[in-house]
Amino acid sequence: MVLWDFDGPICRLFARHTAERVAAELVDWLAGRGLHNLLSDSERDSLDPHEVLRAVDLRHPGSDLVTELEERLTQEELRAAGSAYPTPYADPLIRTWTAVGARLAITTNNSPKVVRTYLNDRGLTACFAPHIYGRTTDLHLLKPDPHCLNRALNAMGSAPTAALMIGDSPSDLAAANVAGVPFLGYARNERKTKLLREAGAAWVVGSLEPLLRTLRRW
Repeated sequence: MVLWDFDGPICRLFARHTAERVAAELVDWLAGRGLHNLLSDSERDSLDPHEVLRAVDLRHPGSDLVTELEERLTQEELRAAGSAYPTPYADPLIRTWTAVGARLAITTNNSPKVVRTYLNDRGLTACFAPHIYGRTTDLHLLKPDPHCLNRALNAMGSAPTAALMIGDSPSDLAAANVAGVPFLGYARNERKTKLLREAGAAWVVGSLEPLLRTLRRW
């Protein structure tokens, strides 16, 4: 069983519609509502919109403010899905793993609506459906919490040690470690590699091509 993070290993969701700009727009939206001081300096400077969302939920869990902010992020993700770049070799690797009988799931902090939109456009939905586990209204359960991984494992009846998590961030690694799932890091550049190595990832690849090549030999 293979658990895939979405943004990174499968595609660059914010390839053109950048995550940094989305995070800044969420911060500006909060400031426009007189909530500039709701975030710390580091949170306001975050390059990750999920960090902004998590920070607001931490202070106002379950509030209408959080609901509206999450919906704004979902809409931004949906817009980004139309210009997302497929990760090189991800599509054939997903199809090949499916063809040889592996069970696949997506475990992500992105909205499941966004994941389904992208997979439908690429003709990959059947490789994962119905096992798409994304962001819920319980925002405190975003990775690094292992909630989405545990949902996938429970739904598919898999032991953690019989699964593999492919992710591109320290939060993916942390969630896999807590869930007891072996982890393979995917890093598209040196910065990502450094972050994963510093977080303790034992295996990091810069391309999915070696995985595909190995799988096709079996």
